[in-house]
Amino acid sequence: MHVTLVHVRVKPDRVDDFIAASRANHLGSVREPGNRRFDVLQMPDDPARFILYEAYASAEDAAAHKRTPHYLTWRDAVAEMMAQPREGVGVRCLCPEE
Repeated sequence: MHVTLVHVRVKPDRVDDFIAASRANHLGSVREPGNRRFDVLQMPDDPARFILYEAYASAEDAAAHKRTPHYLTWRDAVAEMMAQPREGVGVRCLCPEE
């Protein structure tokens, strides 16, 4: 499984817009054939900080995600909402084993 944690900090006045755009991206992402999980998480102590938990069956499936219309729409919509560039961190999934 290919898992990425995307750390995002948005401008405080754009939090609701970011959530709406991310919800639409989530709905498209979970329908992708290689998707195993796509969570949008908000930090309780700082509502402008988010983590996107993206799990795909393979690195190829994760790469295909970045070519989908819903991802491209999200990417363009949230670009100006960012307080700083988002950071994707690949992690090794130990459990569940695939």
